[in-house]
Amino acid sequence: MIKAQKSTPQQRELIPQGSHLARCYSIVHIGTVQWEYLGEVKHTDKIRLTWELPNETKVFKEENGEQPFVISKEYTLSMHEKSNLRRDVESWLGSLSEQGADDFDITELMGQPCMITIVHKDARNGNTYSNVGTVSQLLKGVECPPQYNENLEFNYDDSFDLNWLAKQPDFIKDMIESTPEYRGRIDELESQEESRVMDAEMDRKASDDGLSF
Repeated sequence: MIKAQKSTPQQRELIPQGSHLARCYSIVHIGTVQWEYLGEVKHTDKIRLTWELPNETKVFKEENGEQPFVISKEYTLSMHEKSNLRRDVESWLGSLSEQGADDFDITELMGQPCMITIVHKDARNGNTYSNVGTVSQLLKGVECPPQYNENLEFNYDDSFDLNWLAKQPDFIKDMIESTPEYRGRIDELESQEESRVMDAEMDRKASDDGLSF
């Protein structure tokens, strides 16, 4: 008898439950992902925020010394009054008018300190994971230690970094590469490269013919 062994994802070290000082250092625009609910296909524009926890540290690699734990949360990219992103932003930075919410630039969260609550949730694979429960303002008089990680932004306009994407876990790469925003940006870059090559070829021929344009 030959049976395939059921693989179980390795249990990651959990961040302790409760309230933690945190600072947002990474904002990733994932793009429009497709999912299914009750047999209906839906499309949702997503972002991913990541915080470092300066008071929860560990030596992950000896050469780097102690580093803070980090944790991420995905949101629908919407500042509608009932959205989770709007709720957390207002709890974090303060209330926004409707116009203020419409005009809000998500990158304003970069480098901003806050308090987050960590909760543990069991997954179907049998493992337990740390999750971000709530996000809120720092308590009065509390200061957050200096930022450890460099700010990181990924978007489809001025921060489209394929080198960064290549280094990400497969689930993030697969999610981003499945979006129409990614495919459109790649098509645009390929078109620009084709135009560049054509222009270079025309310049070369002109030079060979002793002509100038």
